[in-house]
Amino acid sequence: MTTEILYSVADRVAEIVLNRPQKHNAMTPEMAATLQEVCAKADKDDDVRVVLLRGAGDRAFCSGSDLNGLAKYASPWHFRNRVVYENAIRNIKKPVIVALKGWVLGGGGEMALAADIRVSGRSAKWGFPEVTRGWVGGGGASQMLPRLIGYGQAMRMLLTGEFMDAEEAHRLGLSEVLVDDAEVESTAREMCKKIAGFSPVAAQSVKAAVRAAMSTSLEAGLRYENEMNTLCFSAGDHMEGINAFNEKRTGEFKR
Repeated sequence: MTTEILYSVADRVAEIVLNRPQKHNAMTPEMAATLQEVCAKADKDDDVRVVLLRGAGDRAFCSGSDLNGLAKYASPWHFRNRVVYENAIRNIKKPVIVALKGWVLGGGGEMALAADIRVSGRSAKWGFPEVTRGWVGGGGASQMLPRLIGYGQAMRMLLTGEFMDAEEAHRLGLSEVLVDDAEVESTAREMCKKIAGFSPVAAQSVKAAVRAAMSTSLEAGLRYENEMNTLCFSAGDHMEGINAFNEKRTGEFKR
């Protein structure tokens, strides 16, 4: 474990903080290992319904992998078998919301792409500069960017390594919410609180169904969606939703 990854749980929301602000929250192999541990912990904890991911400080969400850390791998084989910290975020079954301020670069951008909803401040500056260093990102940028912003814009970012400001990134679809920096964390927390009040079975089923849509045919996706809906009815939370509607109150999902 390392103190450069912070983890806490309150009000059914797990908060993960990249805590290396003096280095723009650049990820080391030790941080990657700890991030993988806390992500798995959040996923298994029934008291957690939503995950909030953010970076410490105001200068950066995450500037990607620490380049000195990348030089520590003994061989390409050891690098191949590294902890892919972006996948630690991607593999969380529960909704993940990321709060972005400052630099969102390389692996930091890939972590943001691995989340479900991106709340961006106006200071956010995106970039995937790996090509300028002699390699390609290994945490999902080449796969997620075309799905979010289209082939041409993805190629522009990945082939030039140029930076993109928050306004353009939001216009293209890299972020779902754009607010002033002072409102980023409060906006993200309010969204987490709202989703955490819903049925966790329903919320996770929504995520599973939408992610399936990204990698399957329409026909298969529709069948999968129906299975997820049946799962929700089997869990029984739908009755609380119906009763709350009839009684004109907010649902209280205990599961």
